[in-house]
Amino acid sequence: MFTARPITFLKPCRAGSPAALIAPQLGGRRAGRRREVRGRPASTVRAVISSDDRSVGTVPSQVKLGSAGAPSQAVPEGQAIEVRAVVTIRKKMKEKLMERIEEQWDSFIHGIGQGILIQLVSDEVDSETKSGKRSTEAAVMGWLPRPTEQPYIVEYTADLTVPPDFGRPGAILVTNVHSKEVFLTEIVVHGFSQGPIFFPANTWIHSQKDNPSKRIIFSNQAYLPSQTPEGLKDLRQDDLISLRGDGKHERKKYDRIYDYAPYNDLGNPDKSEDLARPVLEGEERPYPRRCRTGRPPTKSDPFSESRIEKPHPVYVPRDEGFEEIKEGTFSAGKFKALLHNLIPLMVTALSGSDNHFACFSEIDNLYKEGVILNPSEHQAAKKFMLPGILKNMMKIREPLKYDLPSIVSRDKFSWLHDSEFARQALAGVNPVNIERLREFPIVSKLDPTIYGSPESAITKDVIENELNGMTVEEAIKQNRLFILDYHDILLPFIKRMNSLKDRKAYASRTIFLSTGTGSLKPIVIELSLPSSISPRRKRVYTHGHDATTLWIWRLAKAHVCSNDAGVHQLVNHWLKTHACMEPYIIAAHRHLSSMHPIFKLLHPHMRYTMEINALARQSLINGGGIIEECFSPGKYAMEISSAAYKSLWRFDMEALPADLIRRGMAVEDAAMPCGIKLVLEDYPYADDGLLVWSATKDWVHDYVTHFYPDHPNSVSSDVELQAWWDEIKTKGHPEKRNEPWWPNLETREDLETILTTMMWTASGQHAAVNFGQYPFGGYMPNRPAHMKKLIPEEDDPEYEKFLENPQKAFLTSLPTQLRATQLMAVQDTLSTHSPDEEYLGELPQSHSNWMNDQRIRTSFEKFSARLEEIEDIIKKRNRDLRLKNRTGAGVPPYELLLRSSGPGATGRGVPNSISI
Repeated sequence: MFTARPITFLKPCRAGSPAALIAPQLGGRRAGRRREVRGRPASTVRAVISSDDRSVGTVPSQVKLGSAGAPSQAVPEGQAIEVRAVVTIRKKMKEKLMERIEEQWDSFIHGIGQGILIQLVSDEVDSETKSGKRSTEAAVMGWLPRPTEQPYIVEYTADLTVPPDFGRPGAILVTNVHSKEVFLTEIVVHGFSQGPIFFPANTWIHSQKDNPSKRIIFSNQAYLPSQTPEGLKDLRQDDLISLRGDGKHERKKYDRIYDYAPYNDLGNPDKSEDLARPVLEGEERPYPRRCRTGRPPTKSDPFSESRIEKPHPVYVPRDEGFEEIKEGTFSAGKFKALLHNLIPLMVTALSGSDNHFACFSEIDNLYKEGVILNPSEHQAAKKFMLPGILKNMMKIREPLKYDLPSIVSRDKFSWLHDSEFARQALAGVNPVNIERLREFPIVSKLDPTIYGSPESAITKDVIENELNGMTVEEAIKQNRLFILDYHDILLPFIKRMNSLKDRKAYASRTIFLSTGTGSLKPIVIELSLPSSISPRRKRVYTHGHDATTLWIWRLAKAHVCSNDAGVHQLVNHWLKTHACMEPYIIAAHRHLSSMHPIFKLLHPHMRYTMEINALARQSLINGGGIIEECFSPGKYAMEISSAAYKSLWRFDMEALPADLIRRGMAVEDAAMPCGIKLVLEDYPYADDGLLVWSATKDWVHDYVTHFYPDHPNSVSSDVELQAWWDEIKTKGHPEKRNEPWWPNLETREDLETILTTMMWTASGQHAAVNFGQYPFGGYMPNRPAHMKKLIPEEDDPEYEKFLENPQKAFLTSLPTQLRATQLMAVQDTLSTHSPDEEYLGELPQSHSNWMNDQRIRTSFEKFSARLEEIEDIIKKRNRDLRLKNRTGAGVPPYELLLRSSGPGATGRGVPNSISI
């Protein structure tokens, strides 16, 4: 019979240290384990208790409390085995007075054993119940808990007795008798012959009053479905069922339900007809699915889901939310953005208009001097009843400065240069759209009956004027011509975009020439309007040498940069990383047990993604949100994203080598690493990306080979794996479920490619297109998010004004002060690493016991070491003066794929997951 034994309350060593009560044999075994895990103290049950409720439940009466005493390791054969769980509770890191009082109350509750109940479940089957052998429940107990090295961590213990034929515990059932949730990170059971048995959790345990179901925590032993011990099979299935839910009801904060819903919560038609947005699903507007919240429909539109507005949280499964450090960093970023936006917002309100920048020095002053606004100095302020807190904030005498973006930190005029404009297509924040020009003439794929002649206005003569005697055919054959083509994705929306206030855009094409010195230069830009807007709907620009042509060329480049910024944000960043990753995460939780080795591999790459996506739906991509306010497409932004998903997105092309081949930036070459050869020798994103891709693929290969034996059906017969992959296609991407390009999942090689693609998307790819947002976009003229004017033509009334003051014409075409600083503040927040960031190839302390397989641990260490070598290779490349896209006068190094980073907007660092 299994009974609980409380620790001695009055005779602990060192002010109640539970460790002092553990028998020397256990202590020695625990110390040995401590050396195995990089010097980390032995793990325990770890939890953080929320502070929203002080009430306490009652321990069931069947829990028996025996006499005090330490368990003995030397147990005669046939007698009961005494085991011990050491329990660690993590308090809040920053506590208010009432929370500190609650903390003392919580310590008392744990001391008397009325907080957490645990029950061991064996790998072996009970002959009577036909399920895993179970102990009776035991209360986690202790008194005057021992503080650890971290001030917010304290420890408790629970002593347990099991019969000698109990077998190896493979799961623990946890009941939280508190009336508030606790965060459990790990349980370690000592006393079995196998040594300490680790049960990693890192999960919120709901209160019994919210959900009477017990939580199931499995050990760190990985099992394929077919290998599951008999005693754990029913629990494995029960746990997955609980995560799927029933597809009904509105989700609660404490729920851990993963289900699918379309993007039908971006609009708010109940608030305003202008805020109504189409639902993104179906043949016309396909899109990946998001997490279901179950909120009721709007009153105005039964197909749209009602919204939750700030500061109220949008539901995500409880374990997907930000932890305290991350929440603090994100909140600090939002407050910083508020301060940065407050000044231009108040200026706009007090002056009655949103002013453009009058000169470039006004932009420079955002970084040099900052801005101070005292409302008492403005006569118009008397018209406004400003809250006192705003008045006080605005009277702060410390100027609010923006950090100087790296793009102008070395050369403030670099953004004006053609060489820098071209360099950023290879080494900027959006290096994934450039393609090799492989056919001429350039032809649109749009319907000519709607959009007119499909041929581009870029003629052979225009290009050959820039080729120094070469023909177009020769340049194409020698891989000298490249194109940035936003014509087809934008032209169907241009008329609607240009009808919006302060929005004027073209559909653009840009041709680049490889100079032969390793760099590119732009030679031709085509800007197109729909034929219904302009009879001269396609205009071609070249750089020229006279003053007028030069300023027109700068405006043409600014329009291209604006298009590049929009496509980058809506397609390459949001759609291809954030939105497409979410269905993989949902399906993983619904169909891959936490015991499954593939779940364990993918889990670090899921962290925070669903939470940041929910926040984006609330404030960034929603109707009237930041993206609509700041970028060219305005209210049509997400429709463009949907159109790109419909015409461009393919899972098989999201693998880096495949994408490079698709764009003509690489050719197949079996003799080269990754099986491809780049057509440009200096393409920083691809050069560094392939190193990270290759290291990840090698790690995945070692991992998959270890868990799937060399058997023809080892992958195809994995029922959880097949269900996961099938649901990604049928429920996560339902409009594309019948596409022929989905990879098969039959062999280990298939699985390796699928996993590497997902892990690359979450880590390297997202890092490459996200953390450069402020370094490149923080100086607005370099990447204006929208343009306010079309380029003046000779017969336009604006043309004379342009000739008289071209700088003013340029600046008044760019976003206003408010819109520019609004986006700069958001880009700064989105480019920031949290102090708790988990980087690729690093094993955080909280996950150090994620796997008990030494071969896998060794493979992971090899992966980590390879990434350190890659950092050194990248740093060496950034010092190589032959590589013009990384080095040179005023050229910032390419660091976006350097694995490590400190906190802040560093312009480097590759997190495991899409965490911001």
